[in-house]
Amino acid sequence: MPLIKAQVPKGVANPGDNLLRDVSLPALVIHRAALEHNIRWMQDFATRSGAVLAPHGKTSMAPALFRRQLEQGAWGLTLANAVQTRAAYAGGVRRVLMANQLVGRPNMALIAELQTDPVFEFYCLVDHTDNVAALGEFFAERGQRLNVMIEYGVVGGRCGCRSEQEVLALAAAIKAQPALALTGIEGYEGVIHGEQAVSGIRGFAASLVGLALQLQQDGAFALDKPIITASGSAWYDLIAEAFAAEAANGRFLSVLRPGSYVVHDHGIYKDAQCCVLDRRTDLQEGLRPALEVWAHVQSLPEPGLAVIALGKRDVAYDAGLPMPLIRYREGIVPAASDDISECRVTAVMDQHAFMTLAPGVQLHIGDIISFGTSHPCLTFDKWRSGCLVDEQFYVLEPVEIEF
Repeated sequence: MPLIKAQVPKGVANPGDNLLRDVSLPALVIHRAALEHNIRWMQDFATRSGAVLAPHGKTSMAPALFRRQLEQGAWGLTLANAVQTRAAYAGGVRRVLMANQLVGRPNMALIAELQTDPVFEFYCLVDHTDNVAALGEFFAERGQRLNVMIEYGVVGGRCGCRSEQEVLALAAAIKAQPALALTGIEGYEGVIHGEQAVSGIRGFAASLVGLALQLQQDGAFALDKPIITASGSAWYDLIAEAFAAEAANGRFLSVLRPGSYVVHDHGIYKDAQCCVLDRRTDLQEGLRPALEVWAHVQSLPEPGLAVIALGKRDVAYDAGLPMPLIRYREGIVPAASDDISECRVTAVMDQHAFMTLAPGVQLHIGDIISFGTSHPCLTFDKWRSGCLVDEQFYVLEPVEIEF
């Protein structure tokens, strides 16, 4: 029997391929010009704010993007767990802020192994004395010292100490563990919602800085210039302003951790960016959507309806359905294109999207549609490789994704 060739992984393309004629679709597409703009824009924002940038790598888990962020001046990378940290290390990252608790001996072992590299610098969060005791015992057994930061949270939020008293008590518990070094304090404002979110976030950031100052005064930190860090991808401007206003800059290393900015989106983060620009009229042009998913028109079963060959396995749908952008004619380079943004995706199944056609839009089987996404994290994690493309949709390089 003839050997069956291994299937080519979804989305793999070669440099020089063109999306309109050479690449198997659906494909994850990253536009180089917008990507480079976003990386420069956010790095410049952090620098002018008196902060450093540790982008959240869990957005993409793409070492090629990590390298671009670091080359533009990022202080390090934020990651969510030990496995992601190991993948980033394999991709060349040597400073990681793990914005999560390190729980479980196998996960601790991964970090302990990485810490045998003297160049590797690692920080994680703690919010409970149980975790402090477990980490202290584990790393003492290995003759290592682990950098930890106290996570300060909000009632009804995610992780983190719920009161200033808990923070101070936890600092004392850390000090009693010789294998642990308290290197800073962390918070996450993205769990604060509602009509008063802006004032709530400002109040939370002020409280975070106040706790940092008190801990510093008490001699709780193992660093002369400890870390203070917060900020997701929606409210980074408020956090940067609060750190500056509350005298955190200078006495602390202020670290901002947005992640989705690297490719931005056409949905929730586009809306959030509009709010940032409304609050900060001094800022120049904002972020640009750099991420799309391209797919074929697969079926035209009824008037006014197109079925597209992409679905839940290919694109995020938790924060809004994919948004049709442009129709291209398959195989025609340079591109022949039409704006079809008035069309609407009404539902997605595992491998199919149902798209209603706007008046006057006529499609053909095999047409290529570019779709915008909302919440890039949950689009990236569906792929093993994406296509970085130039303005003419030629593939510059495949972008490997390490989820």
